[in-house]
Amino acid sequence: MAVETRGAEGAAAPPGELTAKMFCLGQEKLKDLRIVLLGKTGVGKSAAGNTILGREEFESELSPGPVTSQCEKARGEVDGREVAVIDTPGLVDTIFSISYKLKFHKCIPLSSPGPHVCLLVIQLGRFTKEDQHTVRDILDTFGADVDKYTMVLFTHGDRLRRKTIEEFLSSYKELAEFTNQWSGGYHVFNNEDKQNRSQVSELLKKIDKMVAINGGGFCTNAMYEVVEKAIEEEKRRILKENEKARRQEEEELKKSLKGEALKKALEELHKEAERKAREKAERDNGTATRICPIL
Repeated sequence: MAVETRGAEGAAAPPGELTAKMFCLGQEKLKDLRIVLLGKTGVGKSAAGNTILGREEFESELSPGPVTSQCEKARGEVDGREVAVIDTPGLVDTIFSISYKLKFHKCIPLSSPGPHVCLLVIQLGRFTKEDQHTVRDILDTFGADVDKYTMVLFTHGDRLRRKTIEEFLSSYKELAEFTNQWSGGYHVFNNEDKQNRSQVSELLKKIDKMVAINGGGFCTNAMYEVVEKAIEEEKRRILKENEKARRQEEEELKKSLKGEALKKALEELHKEAERKAREKAERDNGTATRICPIL
């Protein structure tokens, strides 16, 4: 499946516009950022999601099996912007099984119309050739050009002690070569130091830079376009279904508020209705499972 770069309005970005959009490299920041977390079981993937959001949203504990058994999505305001984090089930072994694919495909509607970045979470330490092949299989789900939208996130940064990540990678040639495949580069987290928000701010800056290089767009393909269309149709259906109750709420607001206060309250009511309808449409959407190739 071919992957395209899509602009903020969803239209394909002409090559001539890409250079123009890059003048503010590292300065522009997306108001609504979609992050997909990928990785093996036990690498601190869910903990990384909690660190990004600044709260305990995803279940994360020391366990031999995957704590996250299904794709999950959480949103929050981070550094003054809306950030959506999609946590995927951790791989237990090096086999990208059919059962895992079925679970993983739920990530598609949750990250629709496409992720701005796929964060490949790796624990500092042992990372085998088999692990690399498995990760490659996962990323290929997003299409041939997913490398442009991928960044490695190393966890357990406290293990570096006085070393820099560059010094660490210089001792692990294969891991260094693997890390250099991805256009987004790499970042290091210490999930035990959740109060250190600077590590999150630096990550978002790197993501902004990568997004700018990609023309301000996100990773999408034909599969995402079909899923997004289905989500929007379902969202409209839900909004229509709830229209009577929403109008009653509007009437109640009109009785108690006037002027700017009423205008603001109505805007918030409509915004919240849209958000809830969208979230329900994403959760209930089975289009990805139906159209995604299983083998």
